Amino acid sequence: MMLNALKRGISREMRNMWQRCSVAVMLASVLFLQTWGLDTSKPNILLIMADDLGYGDLGCFGNTTIRSPNLDQLAKEGVKLTQHIAAASLCTPSRAAFLTGRYPIRSGMASSNKQRVLHWNAGSGGLPTNETTFAKLLQQQGYVTGLIGKWHQGLNCESHNDHCHHPLNHGFDYFYGTPFTLINDCQTGKNPEIGLKQKATYWFYTEIVVLLVLTLLLGKVTGLCSVKWKTIAFIALCGIVFFFCWFVSYGFVNYWNCIILRNHIILEQPMETEKSASRILKESISFLERNKKGPFLLFVSFLHVHTPLVTTKMFRGKSRHGLYGDNVEEMDWMVGKILAAVDEKGLRNNTFTYFTSDHGGFLEARDGDVQLGGWNGIFKGGKAMGGWEGGIRVPGIVRWPGMVPADTIIDEPTHLMDIYPTVAHLAGASLPQDRVIDGQNLLPLLQGSAQHSEHEFMFHYCGSYLHAVRWYQKESGALWKVHYVTPKFNPEGAGACYGQRMCQCSEEAVTHHNPPLLFDLLRDPSEANPLSPNSEPLFNTIVSQIERGVDEHRRTLTPVPEQFAVYNNIWKPWLQPCCGTFPLCWCNKGIGDDDHMSIF
Repeated sequence: MMLNALKRGISREMRNMWQRCSVAVMLASVLFLQTWGLDTSKPNILLIMADDLGYGDLGCFGNTTIRSPNLDQLAKEGVKLTQHIAAASLCTPSRAAFLTGRYPIRSGMASSNKQRVLHWNAGSGGLPTNETTFAKLLQQQGYVTGLIGKWHQGLNCESHNDHCHHPLNHGFDYFYGTPFTLINDCQTGKNPEIGLKQKATYWFYTEIVVLLVLTLLLGKVTGLCSVKWKTIAFIALCGIVFFFCWFVSYGFVNYWNCIILRNHIILEQPMETEKSASRILKESISFLERNKKGPFLLFVSFLHVHTPLVTTKMFRGKSRHGLYGDNVEEMDWMVGKILAAVDEKGLRNNTFTYFTSDHGGFLEARDGDVQLGGWNGIFKGGKAMGGWEGGIRVPGIVRWPGMVPADTIIDEPTHLMDIYPTVAHLAGASLPQDRVIDGQNLLPLLQGSAQHSEHEFMFHYCGSYLHAVRWYQKESGALWKVHYVTPKFNPEGAGACYGQRMCQCSEEAVTHHNPPLLFDLLRDPSEANPLSPNSEPLFNTIVSQIERGVDEHRRTLTPVPEQFAVYNNIWKPWLQPCCGTFPLCWCNKGIGDDDHMSIF
């Protein structure tokens, strides 16, 4: 143990020396840039987020078979964050935390039921209007702000055009993309995802009504029962209305959810999934061109690499990992095109560039024996698992030439929520003082003026249930993690919930641990060997210290409306975005095929 501690100390000291040298170089660079009249006070900000990308899917994070040359180069030119953590293991709550710098439970974007993401464009749940996103902060500082790609934070509250949750109501000047997410229902021939259990239940009830009506008719005709025709007609009418109500919502999911907007205007309903990648890329480059004089904030929120893994012909069949690998390689190519556009417009040196994923890879995404989800490296678990590392540890890359050292690795705990105070600082914006901001400014750590993360505790929720907590001791460098609740894998020991679409957070689907499972993440990052009072003399002390942190954290929470409550997360026809006369919602105002072909 002493030898390991000594090795860690030597390694830490060498890294500290390197970072101190880097600080000196960067200070000289700043003086040089200012001497030549280049404004570094308000850099452009480019944030790129993948969807469902696993920690181990990129070459720069250990993958030796999927090709990611552009992201590997980005990591070489900047800083790689190896302990970068998402606030949730599903997209809607994770992205809410990213946008606001706050744990999702603070904004009501954490669920106490099984619906842990927004299920409809026509639901009333979404990112509350009283939340302040980093886009809104930067907009107030004179930045032109744009979001290209996926939103998945809701649209409307009370009418189909109040746009209360819309990106333009949360600080973005421009939006092009889907207000929802990419799902199997968006692509012809794929097995649907939305409401599988509900549809089966509703079909069952419909069949019961049909059987009842037929039985009554038979009894009436044969004289076996004296039921009035009006009664039979009324039951039949109720059955027809019931069938219509549920089938209209679940039978046309691609029309209701799979749409493309430009600002408030619906361009495609349903969206042309095969052309979505080229159009997102074209829109991103166009935004850079329009705003190259800066300062700008561009958030590119990819649909890649979410199932159904829509991949263009140019990349299909090219990787060694099937369709998933093809999709990752296409995403990397798109990143390369965006970064090339930054270079061509002379923006590289004054652009803070960041890449990450919203959470870990989707282990249960399979087509027979074919894996359709990501690889989370050595880490246990994946998407939808609130505490296990594979669901919440994500790639993190930052590049800012001359201001952030190149080819550097930071092993300190960092968080997606840290981007909020970081970009606010870069823009000269003040953080809101009327609420708790959980993120920490990354710049001191990135630039080497600070050696340790400012995070002492990180809280890992599954919906609104606290499943795990990590405790970082700056002085010793120790990194502990306790699990109070873990999902029950299906089959047992499989490492995922293959018997269902994804792991759940509560009730019979989980195991509660008292005392909690304790892991030393520095020695056991795979969380394979839980410690005990016999194997770890400080077991009780560590657990009690973490419980103190949990108590302090809970004292900062205040009750807020739950955005994923059943009523907020059901399809409401009056909230449905429609480019025609409801329910005849169909249009295609997208850019032409020539634009698609010119990109690919």
